[in-house]
Amino acid sequence: MYNDEAYITGSCVIRNNRVYRNGTLLWEAPQEQELPEFLRAGYDHFAGQYPKFHKMDSLSKLGWLATEVLLKDQPLDYPAERIGLVLANKSASLDTDLRYFDTVKDIASPALFVYTLPNIVMGEISIRHGFKGENAFFTSDAFDAAFMTGYITQLFAEGAMNACICGWVEVMGPVYDVFLYRVEQQGNGEIFNTHNLQRAINIKSL
Repeated sequence: MYNDEAYITGSCVIRNNRVYRNGTLLWEAPQEQELPEFLRAGYDHFAGQYPKFHKMDSLSKLGWLATEVLLKDQPLDYPAERIGLVLANKSASLDTDLRYFDTVKDIASPALFVYTLPNIVMGEISIRHGFKGENAFFTSDAFDAAFMTGYITQLFAEGAMNACICGWVEVMGPVYDVFLYRVEQQGNGEIFNTHNLQRAINIKSL
């Protein structure tokens, strides 16, 4: 039963060709490495056994990789239908939309068309981890920690889920920024509130 408190039990930030978990740098690639090569190298380092990864668009790869890091060695131990996903970004699927539009001039690419909805990243994450719970994808000019906290708190209060992966997955061309959190009704971690959610994003070492 929800007792009006939930906890941030983990975080993953992928930014500037670096991957952080819980504020600690786990791995980094050369700064001059472009996004496709960085994602491939990150996949090889943290996963390496999921061939479908290579067919995904950049948005899905980023969200998939961040979730892989977030849950590595510490999966969410709840029924699949009790684990939710709540993500947001600024550009929706525009990065892939533009790439797909370029192919229409010749022969439209069905492989790209599959990814012309921003919520497909949630589908890829759910398939990988078997999640079947509540999910939502929002767009806004910047990460809105207050909105994210309020929305997820309401889902907990309604008994819709016991745990959630939430956060921001943004990519537009070579520019990207990802920060995901695992939030649970029970666990060891900081209280899930706007202040702590925002503070975790602004780690000085990033």
